[in-house]
Amino acid sequence: MGLCGLAIAWQQMGALLGLSPLLGTGLALLATVVFILAAAAYGSKLAFFPGSVREEWKNPIRISFFPTVSISLLLLSYVWIAVPELSLWIWAAGALLQIVLTLAVLNSWIHQAHYQPGHANPSWFIPVVGTIIVPISGVHHGFIEISWFYFSVGILFWMVILNIVIYRLFFHEPLPQRLTPMLFILLAPPSLGFISYTMLVGGMDVFAHILYDTALFMAAILIMNGIRFYRCGFFLSAWAYSFPLAAFTIATMRMSRLTDSAFFKGVAFVLIGLLSVLLLWLFVRTLKIVLSGQVFRPE
Repeated sequence: MGLCGLAIAWQQMGALLGLSPLLGTGLALLATVVFILAAAAYGSKLAFFPGSVREEWKNPIRISFFPTVSISLLLLSYVWIAVPELSLWIWAAGALLQIVLTLAVLNSWIHQAHYQPGHANPSWFIPVVGTIIVPISGVHHGFIEISWFYFSVGILFWMVILNIVIYRLFFHEPLPQRLTPMLFILLAPPSLGFISYTMLVGGMDVFAHILYDTALFMAAILIMNGIRFYRCGFFLSAWAYSFPLAAFTIATMRMSRLTDSAFFKGVAFVLIGLLSVLLLWLFVRTLKIVLSGQVFRPE
């Protein structure tokens, strides 16, 4: 997801500055290869260790990560938007899988008795964030009414889950250190909501300003906690920094185009620089722990 976000950000920046599309295309290929490898790895786990997958589905924390598969497909559909037929098929698969997983996760939340208030965390946004992403490619492919359906579901449940997560953060124990990077997920829904909404309506209006300014406020909160994130060290959960920052970067680029604002254009330049450095750091640190075997140790 983070790599897709980086690819889309550089595709957008290349178009904004009239740069060669080679960097964006290269990142698109990298994101696609990583997705195929990850899907193959988890597919083999499903085939050979189905019990482990069932245990992850029953886990109140890990269940929220299953829709990352459909979200990745939806992002890849926009990464390859210049290849319409390929993009359409990837989008259709992602949109169908997204609604199935969203319904399944919400049903689990409603009917399972093992959830506690302390289980609530920003990863709970993942199942609904995916529905907000659907219109980004859906509008390009002409599925306007379907896109409005997914957007409506995503926005409604984002607001519901935001209340639950904020209550947990305010009145229960802090997130464990290894889960602290997931606070960045708070940045994703309003950023993606702004992108999707402005594509659906074709421009800026009052609600678009509310969505972007909410994302801007969330970014300010995260900046205030910069030292806390730095002290967390590196866990695989640090990849939670990548996609929300990419979403906010892309939203800021779109804001700069729709408002013709030099200020937002300058902010977008800073953000894409930070995003690129962040992804490089995450990639190097992940490669290091994979080669050392630390990533394969049981939690």
